[in-house]
Amino acid sequence: MNVSMEQAFGVVEFLALIFVVVAGLMAVAVVILFIVDRTQTEDAIRRNYPVIGRFRHLFSELGEFFRQYFFAMDREELPFNRAQRDWVGRAGGGKSNTVAFGSTRNLALPGTPIFVNAPFPPLDDQYASTEPLMIGPTARKPYLAPSIFNISGMSYGAISRPAVQALSRGAKEAGVWLNTGEGGVSPFHLEGGCDLVFQIGTAKFGVRDQNGGLSDEKLRAVAAHDTIRMFEIKMAQGAKPGKGGILPGAKVNEEIARIRGLDVGQDGISPNRHREIDSFDHLLDMVSHIREVTGKPVGIKTVVGAEEPFRELFETIARRGSDAAPDFITIDGGEGGTGAAPMPLIDLVGMPIREALPLVVNLRDEFHLRERVRIIASGKLVNPGDVAWAIASGADYVASARGFMFALGCIQALKCNKNTCPTGITTHDPRFQKGLVVKKKYKRVARYAKAIQSEVETIAHSVGVSEPRLMRRRHVRIVQPNGRSVPMNKLYPGYNTTTPS
Repeated sequence: MNVSMEQAFGVVEFLALIFVVVAGLMAVAVVILFIVDRTQTEDAIRRNYPVIGRFRHLFSELGEFFRQYFFAMDREELPFNRAQRDWVGRAGGGKSNTVAFGSTRNLALPGTPIFVNAPFPPLDDQYASTEPLMIGPTARKPYLAPSIFNISGMSYGAISRPAVQALSRGAKEAGVWLNTGEGGVSPFHLEGGCDLVFQIGTAKFGVRDQNGGLSDEKLRAVAAHDTIRMFEIKMAQGAKPGKGGILPGAKVNEEIARIRGLDVGQDGISPNRHREIDSFDHLLDMVSHIREVTGKPVGIKTVVGAEEPFRELFETIARRGSDAAPDFITIDGGEGGTGAAPMPLIDLVGMPIREALPLVVNLRDEFHLRERVRIIASGKLVNPGDVAWAIASGADYVASARGFMFALGCIQALKCNKNTCPTGITTHDPRFQKGLVVKKKYKRVARYAKAIQSEVETIAHSVGVSEPRLMRRRHVRIVQPNGRSVPMNKLYPGYNTTTPS
């Protein structure tokens, strides 16, 4: 088609007009921003460098994402590095986790665990396999838990409906339990048919009476669900020991209000501790009461700050008798995560799981409660080596929340405390939730759980035992600052002298 010179000049003039208009609008916008920045009094950078100063905030906001994808090495990031996240991603996707050429892990880093391979490991037909282990032998309905690796507490409200649905269905397929978190049990927890641990937080959501106390009637109603296998009294959380939480009333819709036992629009306030519990005697009273009302195993979740309070706990159990003991104790490390918590508590309060776990295990064994009280380890234990370390340290089970978040597709966007999680896991915005397709993600949850158990069994086989819980501290060496490794049973000797630690 031939175009006349007049038509060509017309097009050019039209494009030039558009350019002038756009440029004019941009100039007006710059002038307005200049005036706004120069006159505002909150930000000194923007006041002194109008318009240009805004780029500082933009680059600061984008910096964490550029570091994650372009600059950080495989094992440099916190709270979880790329190597950890990629392992979970491959396991959840059903892909091989074999690697080539050599390890990218710095094995000289102090604190690195190195497992001691047996000179004559069992043959392949004697492969290590996990045995079910009973929790709550004195309860009317004890729980024979099949898996060493399970899903830690994440409440509906903190995570989205499709996230809970995917976790529930995935837990059922993998044969692991799912902890409800302190928000109560929702229909989405139940629909998958998995084993559930009902967590009772300080606000007692789901089992509270009109005054915020514990309702026996609601306890019985919850316990009537066959899939509710155990109850966990949450005393403290690793990310925020001694600090309660608030679910803003704006988020308490009719559904969440019904599940948590609140009024629509009412703030869901979790006190910093249970009002009824101000001593270990009171704690054991509540454990015994809930076990009697529900007939099911009851344990506690807490964080270690020092040895003395836990010694007092076990002394109280010894005085009252082993029947008064909690059926399990979940030890959450100070490095544990949450949707939102003050930075000083996340960074500075609570003993890390690497130190806390051996301490509590030793106290339990010292008071001859090894078969009575099970220990569950929690806190950044997301890869096979982490889980195997915890089992060798004396844990009976390991529970993870963030590992399963990665399996769901978490990209560590660090938006958990906002309603803008891009993967739909920690948001109630339908726009983002639609990205989390339950029928796809629950398979990833199941494959990740199974891969962890399989790889831990591989480590157990390598050190020469027939079941992961037969691993002991002598099977692990810990790298010291001088670069040499020391057997863990030398650093943290076990109490039980009849069974080598």
